[in-house]
Amino acid sequence: MPINHPQILLVIPLYNHAAKVRRVVEKALAADWPVLVVDDGSSDDGLAQLSGLACATLRFAENRGKGAAILAGAGWAAEHGYAQIITVDADDQLDPGEAHLLATIAAGQPQGLVVGARRMDRSNAPGASLFGRAFSNFWVQLETGRELPDTQSGFRLYPVPELLQLVTGCRRYDFEVEVLTRAAWAGLPIYSVPVSVHYPPGGERVSHFHQFRDNFRLTCLHTRLVSRALLPWPHPQLVERSPEQLVAARREKLSLLHPLNFVKYLCCEHTSALQLAVAAWMGIFFGAVPLLFLHTATIIYVCHRLHLNKVTAVTASQLCMPPVVPVLCIQIGYFLRRGSFLTEFTWDTLVLQAHQRLWEWLLGSLLLGPALGLLIGALVYFPIKRLRATRPGACATSEQG
Repeated sequence: MPINHPQILLVIPLYNHAAKVRRVVEKALAADWPVLVVDDGSSDDGLAQLSGLACATLRFAENRGKGAAILAGAGWAAEHGYAQIITVDADDQLDPGEAHLLATIAAGQPQGLVVGARRMDRSNAPGASLFGRAFSNFWVQLETGRELPDTQSGFRLYPVPELLQLVTGCRRYDFEVEVLTRAAWAGLPIYSVPVSVHYPPGGERVSHFHQFRDNFRLTCLHTRLVSRALLPWPHPQLVERSPEQLVAARREKLSLLHPLNFVKYLCCEHTSALQLAVAAWMGIFFGAVPLLFLHTATIIYVCHRLHLNKVTAVTASQLCMPPVVPVLCIQIGYFLRRGSFLTEFTWDTLVLQAHQRLWEWLLGSLLLGPALGLLIGALVYFPIKRLRATRPGACATSEQG
């Protein structure tokens, strides 16, 4: 049954999907949604396909990117009195008739952001899309500590004032990933709700995602976001916590003053198989680097900022204790510099040339650390994955960080 949504505008970013956009708009109008189509500089005259339909339109003279189209839609929504927008792609893979699922979740959370998590598996989605989603989910979880099922979905509900206040640098496909991370940092609630998705046969599918260019943009984005996550100063908050949330947080902190509760918290935080494997990799990597008496402090700090299990990382780092791993790193570094291995162990080579050995240790660690970390991470990941499959709930986790 059509339902009126006076405070929510459905925004459809459009770029060269003239053959599909009319059907998407018709579905949205049939569900009684007010619709705005933002043409991102299309070259196929897609807006002409909407003749006779009761929808508003905006058009860019040139292609600016999907993020720019979404922000333009949010600006238009603010000017016309809408408090929230729901975005849906123009390629007809998602059904705007399901937008009520997102609106229902957000009904009691006017500052919340809702993501329509696509029901994807190997039977109905391309392998590249499945991998891309899992890869994106991993990085967003690393940056925010939040486990979200679909960080690449274009079916979303945004609160308009908060979206326009968020400081984002991306304006193309990478915008949708960046906005999730920055929204989480700003304290916005983020929810997910399952939605259906239809992928047409490969020959009929039209995608404007450029494998090299857009993946490079995403790599640069996550490099920036992880670097920012490692910095100690807090993020600007757009949402103030309620008195009930403050009381609950205070009680949780007080409970951690009990030694047993604190140990349990350290052991069971961020303990999915992937998180533990990445924590082990992090411990090995920093354990191999010549930080000289700062290994443990560095590992704890990095794991805290990136929402990784500290106990696993520190434990894994003990595998890099002298002499084996440091000697191997020095030998690798020595070989890289001189083309042969160090065989002369004298006062000169070990003491007077200590600065050279330290440099070689660093060079070698940058090769051995990641490789050894991958091995140890795999040895952690697969047994735990198998254990969790046979014994679900083996450890009470706090996945949300």
